[in-house]
Amino acid sequence: MQQRLDTRPDGGGDLVHRLPRVDDEVAVGVGPGHPQEGRAHPLVELQGLSLHPVTGVEPAQAVLGLQRVAVIDFDVHHGNGTEALFRGDDSVYFVSLHQWPFWPGSGGPGTSDETTLNVPLAAGSGDREYARAFSELVEPGVRAFEPDLLLVSAGFDAHEADPLASMEVTAAGYRELATRCSALAPRIAVVLEGGYNLETLPRLVEAALEGFTAA
Repeated sequence: MQQRLDTRPDGGGDLVHRLPRVDDEVAVGVGPGHPQEGRAHPLVELQGLSLHPVTGVEPAQAVLGLQRVAVIDFDVHHGNGTEALFRGDDSVYFVSLHQWPFWPGSGGPGTSDETTLNVPLAAGSGDREYARAFSELVEPGVRAFEPDLLLVSAGFDAHEADPLASMEVTAAGYRELATRCSALAPRIAVVLEGGYNLETLPRLVEAALEGFTAA
């Protein structure tokens, strides 16, 4: 039976330290910003948010005694900061689905390895393309890794109405991505990442939460 954790965010990116003390639903927290090899995304820096690029992996392993952690990042930008931290670490399986070519320019074709899965998607990709990527690449890779915990960097800037990029994911698409993620590990934690349309962002987060808590 899948163990789920608390949905009640209490601020900051120090999310995984709270996991042993809660036991209902999925843990959700506000993330530190999208890292660029140890630096925040420029838009996040302008908002004055602090950066902790480890994304909770090391605290999860240390505090919970977990051996294998998977990270799925579906922010529209390549998760190059997280990749740089854990490439070559056999205890962490990192997945990034992102628009490519696009800032920061990394994560293109041919950049994956045994524990890093980069899924570059063309501008204009939407629900169908993301679902296909999950079915053909993400789900087989994560299931083969058999993680004890899945951390999701949930960015909503691939939405069809987001002004920053050129993707076409809908609210239903985010709900589907979250549902698929929730089936990939016995524990799951979610960190909120990008999303720059403040009118659509609340309903996108709500749709994702519905997916994360559906199973």
